[in-house]
Amino acid sequence: MKLDLTEKSLPVYEALSSAVRLQMLRLLAVQPMNVKELAAAAKLSSAIMTMHVRKLEAAGLIRTHMAPGRSGLQKICTLAAEGAEIIFPGQMKPERKGYRIELPVGHYSDFAIEPTCGLATAEQIIGSFDDPRYFWDLERMNAAILWFGKGYIEYKIPNFLLSSQQPDELAITMEIASEAPSINNNWPSDITFTLNGRKLGFWTSPGDYGDSRGKYTPSWWPALTNQYGLRKQLRITPKGTYMDGLKLSGVTLDQVDIRSKQWSFRLSVEDDAEHIGGLTLFGKGFGNYNEDMLVELFYTDLPDSHDAAESF
Repeated sequence: MKLDLTEKSLPVYEALSSAVRLQMLRLLAVQPMNVKELAAAAKLSSAIMTMHVRKLEAAGLIRTHMAPGRSGLQKICTLAAEGAEIIFPGQMKPERKGYRIELPVGHYSDFAIEPTCGLATAEQIIGSFDDPRYFWDLERMNAAILWFGKGYIEYKIPNFLLSSQQPDELAITMEIASEAPSINNNWPSDITFTLNGRKLGFWTSPGDYGDSRGKYTPSWWPALTNQYGLRKQLRITPKGTYMDGLKLSGVTLDQVDIRSKQWSFRLSVEDDAEHIGGLTLFGKGFGNYNEDMLVELFYTDLPDSHDAAESF
């Protein structure tokens, strides 16, 4: 049993602050006993012993069960803990927690793109190829794939972080590739990532993959069109920004206004990029992973976080 210096450990400390209950634990360490036997050993009435039993049971130090006896049912008491360790604040490692948001590729809030471009649901193409106007089509909310040759697309992401929580890492996972006029596995593209107006860095996509059909790409999808991408994870931490563990930049969580009520996440192919090879995003129903973009925020609770969370 692990204890700490918070109120949740008080029932154990209170249960141990009695000579009678310490004696009971010593007796039960030898063998299970019923309430009457414990009362006799402690020279107390069964009623008073029952109160002590309840205290120890509520603290998780003993457990009880009913069993047949000579004169009917009797309550048998046994030890429930083999030992206890008190963890002081300097030794405590905060528990890492987190939440996730699935972000469909069609749920963007803004864009400025140039052809080649297009988008489609898992059932049909939206509008026609190479016409940016269809990126505002109402059906775009159901898009499972989108692509463009140059420009940007931006998403608004809700932030559910509480004031009582310390952010440790923001991770964004996506299936992504370049965008060639047809398909080309050797078609590099410098894709820049920006969060809340702060550029995080860029990653060079190797190509626009079409050598084989994507595992989840629908059968009606044209063969000489984007088929699948690479699954990449962008991580912003207190030490910098990383793509699949490789450092992209020194931009940290503190530098991207991580506590703002919503985040703006932009993916772009810039005018001044060395490799202007477009961008393709795959969501559920396309590509090799059958998943939307995934946003995960990891955090730890600050000291006295229970009180802070209630007042937030």
